[in-house]
Amino acid sequence: MVCAGPVKLAGGVVLGVALWLRHDGHTSSLLELKFDGQQAPTTFLNSVHILIAVGAVMMVVGFLGCYGAIQESQCLLGTFFACLVILFACEVAAGIFGFMHKDSISKELITFYDNVYDNSVATTLTDQDKKQAAAAVLKAFHETLECCGRGISNPFTTLVTQGLTDICPKSVSASTTDCHGKIRELFNEKVYLIGIAALIVAIIMIFEMTFSMVLCCGIRNSPVY
Repeated sequence: MVCAGPVKLAGGVVLGVALWLRHDGHTSSLLELKFDGQQAPTTFLNSVHILIAVGAVMMVVGFLGCYGAIQESQCLLGTFFACLVILFACEVAAGIFGFMHKDSISKELITFYDNVYDNSVATTLTDQDKKQAAAAVLKAFHETLECCGRGISNPFTTLVTQGLTDICPKSVSASTTDCHGKIRELFNEKVYLIGIAALIVAIIMIFEMTFSMVLCCGIRNSPVY
């Protein structure tokens, strides 16, 4: 049972981190916003759902390794090793892909925010319902991130001239961080935490692959079997 215990632990860590990311108040409240039939970018949520699946699979594979160790079955241990290799390869591929596209999630959400912002302050937009919907989405961004406006000129002054200060937090001031910076900061923190968890899991998986192969070879060379 010692053989696969860390894999179950690693699977639990991945599953726990993924569930936390999925239900974190800041990310979930922003990524579930809609405006004019357009959903906020779902790339981050899709990635989190994949992490949830990986964590669950790792826990199942961990039980397989435990059972194989108890039964001293070369077949089960070999299957356990093969599953770990596949999961490890997927994790490395996902890590490389994530590192190469680590800024795309924040850029997508910033583009969504800017679209809503432009509709909210547009003087040519006559559809009041659409303007109010845009203002409501902006207010959700501002209250969640404690920011106001975007990173162009002075965000607070821009909103003052448009008469939209009611969508900003009451503590807002001219020196308040713009929402572009806050969005980047939010997702950079999440990516950093995911990276730490992935590194820990990778180390555990390397140890488990080595240990399972040693155990499998030991069973094969045992005179009893």
